[in-house]
Amino acid sequence: MIKVLFVCLGNICRSPMAEGLFRSVVEKRGLADRVYVDSAGTHGYHIGAPPDERARQTMAAHGVDIDVLEGRKVNAVDLDQFDYVLAMDRNNLRDLERLGGGPRPHVRLFLEFACSRAEREVPDPYYGGPEGFERVYALLEDAAAGLLADIEGRLNRP
Repeated sequence: MIKVLFVCLGNICRSPMAEGLFRSVVEKRGLADRVYVDSAGTHGYHIGAPPDERARQTMAAHGVDIDVLEGRKVNAVDLDQFDYVLAMDRNNLRDLERLGGGPRPHVRLFLEFACSRAEREVPDPYYGGPEGFERVYALLEDAAAGLLADIEGRLNRP
């Protein structure tokens, strides 16, 4: 089982969007029994809260339901249990590195997997309108394709 954790600040916008999108991609590829997907925030502001309404609306418009997800805070054990810990921006990455006692190869920026974009950080859409959530969706979709290719390569190794 390959385990993937998406991480943003509060776990109500970017990381639950990434979790829902990637889970959908994994299911469509028939890998749900081989890839586990989760999300968390570096801060505990929204523990137990559902994703932001704008995130839910954006994902629903793309056929992905994230209504049942609940915010949680990342912990040090996560860094040991997940094969991929993917931060949405450099601040999240720094927080993860502090939590884990320094850099780790499997803790990195999610957009490092982007296939057709030069950006490396997913901007936080929280203080903007729906267009920011659509932009985030497009960035996540691109990186999800690259991440899936990487995981499939791992799964197909002898």
